[in-house]
Amino acid sequence: MADAVLTSEGVTRPVTVVLADDQALMRMGFQMVLDAEDGIEVVGEASDGSSALAQARALKPDVILMDVRMPGMNGIEATAAITAQCPGTRILILTTFDLDEYAFAGLRAGASGFLLKDTQPTELAEAIRTVASGEAVVSPRVTQRMLEMFASHLPQDGREASAEDERIAALTPREREILVLMAQGMSNAEIADHLVVSATTVKTHVGNVLAKLDVRDRVQAVVVAYETGLMR
Repeated sequence: MADAVLTSEGVTRPVTVVLADDQALMRMGFQMVLDAEDGIEVVGEASDGSSALAQARALKPDVILMDVRMPGMNGIEATAAITAQCPGTRILILTTFDLDEYAFAGLRAGASGFLLKDTQPTELAEAIRTVASGEAVVSPRVTQRMLEMFASHLPQDGREASAEDERIAALTPREREILVLMAQGMSNAEIADHLVVSATTVKTHVGNVLAKLDVRDRVQAVVVAYETGLMR
């Protein structure tokens, strides 16, 4: 994974990050961790959602580490506003518990993944680089929790429901198969092994899936798969 962002001029620069958390000590801790990482630069801090939105507009960071529970505009509201107004900024939700329903609401609002606040420093840095590169942070555990959360709202016949959704109907059988595997938490490499095709072929299919679903990353594609009933 690259340690920096490649600009349109072909020049590399650090991945820029804004820390949004209402606890000053938490922001200080993340700042210390990220300052020790090459290719990552903390450019701003915010203590609530409104400040995070203002920082996103002013600084256009690559990534915002977003706490969900903040005074005033919370992290979910801020995530929705930022992803709508600042499409170049990716958001990683920070949560204390992996079963936190607010974290999943953040994914639905447009976040590219979520992390526990006690995540190891190396995992934090890797997640930041991953979402800055345009990918998403989705693990099998996360997708299983998403399925459980959506289960009570899904139609009885997932295949019938998904066929009624224009986005799912637009997918080819292979693209639909790949979306299901994505929703199961598989990486491109794992999908390639499973289908016995090249990683390049999978990458092309994934790109087509994202385009047809009109989503910006894998997390949003997984959300669509669950919301439409494709996944049971």
